[in-house]
Amino acid sequence: MKFIAITLIVHRPDPVTGVKKPTHDRFHEVVDNALLAEELGFDGFGVGERHERPFISSSPTVVLSHVAALTKRIRLFTAVTTLSLLDPVRAYEDYATLDHLCAGRLDLIIGKGNGAAQRDLFDVTPEDQWERNAESYEVFRRIWRQDKVTAATRFRPPLTDAEVWPRPYQQPVRVWHGSATSKESADLAARYGDPLFSANVTNPIEPYAELIRHYRERWEHYGHDPDGIAIGAGTAGIHVAPTSQQALTAYRPVFDANLAFARRAGLPVVFETLEDFVERSSALIGSPQQVIDKVHRYHEQFGHTAVHVHADASGLTDTQHRDSLELFQSAVAPVLRKDIPDPPFAWGPVLPASPTAQEPVHV
Repeated sequence: MKFIAITLIVHRPDPVTGVKKPTHDRFHEVVDNALLAEELGFDGFGVGERHERPFISSSPTVVLSHVAALTKRIRLFTAVTTLSLLDPVRAYEDYATLDHLCAGRLDLIIGKGNGAAQRDLFDVTPEDQWERNAESYEVFRRIWRQDKVTAATRFRPPLTDAEVWPRPYQQPVRVWHGSATSKESADLAARYGDPLFSANVTNPIEPYAELIRHYRERWEHYGHDPDGIAIGAGTAGIHVAPTSQQALTAYRPVFDANLAFARRAGLPVVFETLEDFVERSSALIGSPQQVIDKVHRYHEQFGHTAVHVHADASGLTDTQHRDSLELFQSAVAPVLRKDIPDPPFAWGPVLPASPTAQEPVHV
């Protein structure tokens, strides 16, 4: 099993202290967390993309390029790249450049994105967002693989023998499809034989397990080898402590503050108590053995081989968060790496891309 630390670069007051860091400090905190993730032995570090409050993750390629310059081993992820909002040509240029700067350590997780404010900002409607996402991915995918691309697109000017530079380092880049409960994303992933990354954050396990079952059915429908499936899953929070009681005591102020925020903001509340949150959500809160048992319980339904955890302290002190991640890597990850297989593809290193041939067009 592989482990990825991710951040959406939320920029709002700390849920417990109420202190909001300056933007400059928040960005450098993200970089420090990436260095910590590499130091502790995480397999990947991911940065989200959002274009609305309370996020400042509108330029993941810039952040990941800076992280690439300061790290050597860890793979770099987008979590997610909102292709429904982006011009696929420009997105390709950014990510192909990053691919060279990180020497082929790049993985993409793509998705349509969500939130009315960012849809309005990019003039995308709920009715056309899925078609935009599929078209953008098709064009992006072909540009990555082909030296010249012709495409009769609907949502951007058509391409005729278009050459886009630079040519990439990896051939091809690995693209995961991120989804909460949207079957459209799962179907798109299955159609192309790509891995799926379930958000697995807001609700109990059932809707995410249903989505993954759908993905597996569509994978078989499109004729792919079942042994080639790769699934990742997110987590709703993390705090690993030597005992369950220590973990609950440390995390309770975080849960209580987040619950109060959700109620003030009129957001739906799924878990009313910390105990229910720990039991029925994907949060990894407890002793090492409790966390191991929970990941196994989810694996029984998902069959996933990659997990992401929060890179940010998110209300815990920096010391509490670091101690938690250190304990996770020393007492939890080794057991899960032994018990659960890795994804069915090489994690790295990669070789530079060679001259490409034209591939069949799916449009």
